[in-house]
Amino acid sequence: MEGTQPPGVCPDGSQGPIKTINTMNEKQKKSISKFLSLILRHQPEVIGVTLDENGWTDVDELIAKMNASGHRLSFDELEEVVDTDDKQRYAFSPDGNKIRASQGHSVDISLGLDPTAPPEYLYHGTVSKFLDSIRKEGLQRMSRQHLHLSRDKDTAVTVGSRRGNPVILNISSGQMHRDGFLFYISDNGVWLTDHVPAKYINF
Repeated sequence: MEGTQPPGVCPDGSQGPIKTINTMNEKQKKSISKFLSLILRHQPEVIGVTLDENGWTDVDELIAKMNASGHRLSFDELEEVVDTDDKQRYAFSPDGNKIRASQGHSVDISLGLDPTAPPEYLYHGTVSKFLDSIRKEGLQRMSRQHLHLSRDKDTAVTVGSRRGNPVILNISSGQMHRDGFLFYISDNGVWLTDHVPAKYINF
């Protein structure tokens, strides 16, 4: 019919905007995200990729080795997982050729973050069974490179809820910073530090 244009083509013949269609359901995206967490945070050797000193790995190699290991993944699907992750757990390099986890590593890498002055208070979500230990030893980073703290109470509630009924701890981060403790902020807005002594925790 006269005047009808093919999809995605403007009347002047130029390429118009093409709608991006999600290709995976939430269960599939969650499964891929969990496997990416294993590879990019903890055990890259599982599929034979390597992380550089700042945690980056080559996107094409990651996709190829995930597929070779039986975890089907295309670039479009990887991009969808990264873009729709509500916690922004992963980030592409500016040129799009590399990818890394934003934080949460147990492998020895440096995120290359500069020390940053934190807000006066930060928050940490936990559960009651850990409170006795926290009162004695403070908050520890455990197997991770950094201890994770939240900018707001709602986020801390979400984090704490993963283990049960959440208990929210108020951290005197401003005073810690004035006392010489270093803080960093990850690509996805998580505050990081090495340790919070009990005296800076408001139970």
